[in-house]
Amino acid sequence: MSVLASPVPAVEYDGCPVTRAIHRLGEKWTLLVITLLGRRPHRYNELHRGIEGISQRILTRTLRLLEADGLVARTVHPTVPPQVEYRLTAAGESLLVPLGALAAWAVENY
Repeated sequence: MSVLASPVPAVEYDGCPVTRAIHRLGEKWTLLVITLLGRRPHRYNELHRGIEGISQRILTRTLRLLEADGLVARTVHPTVPPQVEYRLTAAGESLLVPLGALAAWAVENY
């Protein structure tokens, strides 16, 4: 474990990959989207129907952010109308094990 400066410089905190990951994973719908995509690829409407209470705007935003982070891949199939499918990338799949460990820890300790 690395040693933190005291006080921690804001630029280091904001630029830290751990901070960025915790912020992304801490968003309300992120863990649920990752968990559903961890089971199998989904089309957009399947995800929307599978997450009660999420708006289309927020689901779209969440998917775009996860795609930009390299955790989710978006594939457009050339059909009429076009079908869009989302799946976890290798990086997204590698996140499932530590998320499972975190979930087990949370259940045990809360």
